[in-house]
Amino acid sequence: MGKVMGAYCKAYYLKDMRKYKDWTENVENARDEKKEIDGEEIKEKRILTNESIVYLQENYVVTDDIYKEENILFNNVTDEWESFCKNELNFKIPTYDTPVIKNSSENEAIAHK
Repeated sequence: MGKVMGAYCKAYYLKDMRKYKDWTENVENARDEKKEIDGEEIKEKRILTNESIVYLQENYVVTDDIYKEENILFNNVTDEWESFCKNELNFKIPTYDTPVIKNSSENEAIAHK
């Protein structure tokens, strides 16, 4: 199964997430980074700092990558957490207007008026 992207996520500095009073971090789920040591490429877990960019997904789970169900750092989603995200982080899932397409006979009638 491939990587799954959600419909919406927003990037934040980890320091902003850490302001939440019940914040916990699953550091073992941090994404791997490729490094080259003595000419060999190795993977190791990314070290998370206050300046690390993390992603708040549409389901209020925080991930260490843009993919919705991978590298989950925080998934203790409560009403209090959702409130923190909305009020402190200004997280809002955008609503997109779908364009109204009129049929061609209506367009022709409008054009001939």
